[in-house]
Amino acid sequence: MQRVHVWDLPLRVFHWALAICVIAAYISQNIGGNAMVWHGRFGLAVLGLVSFRLVWGFVGSTNARFINFVRGPGSIKAYLRGQWSGVGHNPLGALSVVAILGVLLALTLTGLFANDDILFEGPLYALVDKSLSDQLTKIHQWFEPFILSLVAIHIVAIGFYVWIKKQPLVRPMLTGWKEVPAASGSVIQEPERSRWGAFLFALAVALAVVFMASGQWVAPNAGY
Repeated sequence: MQRVHVWDLPLRVFHWALAICVIAAYISQNIGGNAMVWHGRFGLAVLGLVSFRLVWGFVGSTNARFINFVRGPGSIKAYLRGQWSGVGHNPLGALSVVAILGVLLALTLTGLFANDDILFEGPLYALVDKSLSDQLTKIHQWFEPFILSLVAIHIVAIGFYVWIKKQPLVRPMLTGWKEVPAASGSVIQEPERSRWGAFLFALAVALAVVFMASGQWVAPNAGY
C-alpha cells in the first residue's frame, strides 16, 4: 500500500463546514418561529461555502479541480465495469458533487428572496415584489426534497464503500491522506499543494458573495 495526499485542507474544512451548516439550516427551518433567523444565517453560510467551492474547483489543488474529476459517459461506463482507477472522486462521485452543489446553489439563491408570510423574509426580499417572492419561495421549498435525497444517497454510498468495499472514505476527508495499492513499476503523484494566493482569492470571492447576499447594501426603502 502507498500513502498519498488526496484532499487539501481548504477542501476538507469546506466539506465538514458545509455538512454542519446544511444540517443546522434544516433543523432551524423545521423549528420555525424565531429560529428562522438562524435558518437564514446558515443559508448565507452555505451560499458562501458553495461559492468558495466553485472557485476552488478552478484554482485549488489537483483533486479539487472540476476538470480533473468531472468526467464524461465513457469514464462512467469504465467505472461501472470496474476498469476505472484513481485516488480522488470516482466518476459517479463527481456527479454527486456537482448535483449537491447545484441544488444547494438553487436553494440558497431562491431563499434570498423568500418569505413565510409570517415572520421571515429573505435578506434580498425588498428587491422583488410579493408575487415574485412567493414564486421563489415555492421553488425554494420544491428543492428541499432534492437535497435531502442527495444527502441520503451520499451517506448510503459512503456506507457501501466503507462496509462492503472496505474502502475508508471518512478518514481521508479528515486527515487528507489515503492508502492505495502501489502499482507495480509506477509512482502515484501527489496533488500539488494549495497556494495561499489561490486560497485568499477563493475566500475573498466567497466573502463578497455573502456580503452581497446579506442585503446589507440594500437601502431601507429599496424595492416594492
